Amino acid sequence: MSKALTLTVNGQDHDIDVPLTTPLLDVLRNHLGLKGSRYGCGLEQCGACMVLIDGMATYSCSREVGTLAGRAVTTIEGLGSAAALHPLQQAFLDEQAGQCGYCLSGMLIAAKAFLDQNSQPTRSEVAATLDANLCRCGSHPRILRAVLKAAAKMHPRVD
Repeated sequence: MSKALTLTVNGQDHDIDVPLTTPLLDVLRNHLGLKGSRYGCGLEQCGACMVLIDGMATYSCSREVGTLAGRAVTTIEGLGSAAALHPLQQAFLDEQAGQCGYCLSGMLIAAKAFLDQNSQPTRSEVAATLDANLCRCGSHPRILRAVLKAAAKMHPRVD
């Protein structure tokens, strides 16, 4: 049974008519045309589908859209733009942190949520945070460097 609801994604309200049990990832990709979040496993085990919900990194593959009334969803498309990249996006480019790129939207989203809470992370903290995001092409060392580079830019040390 479908039900009309309003979903706030990347600062814009969208009226959608889907069953309330529809996964958020399906709505983002198939109804709103936001293809940055990817389907990887459907079991909250790879991180390719991560989005921010009220600033918290969340798996969208299993999150039912009916649970999101009054919540703010941010996808990778809402993180920055081609004209104004987010510091994380720029750092990932600078460090050539992606090969195939399939995991990158989830990595960027997880890193954003983490850096919003931890302004001076260590390499081991970044690695532990991104452990839930799988990268099959072996870009982890560059990804870790990119997150640390972005952290330094986003939160410069004041000594």
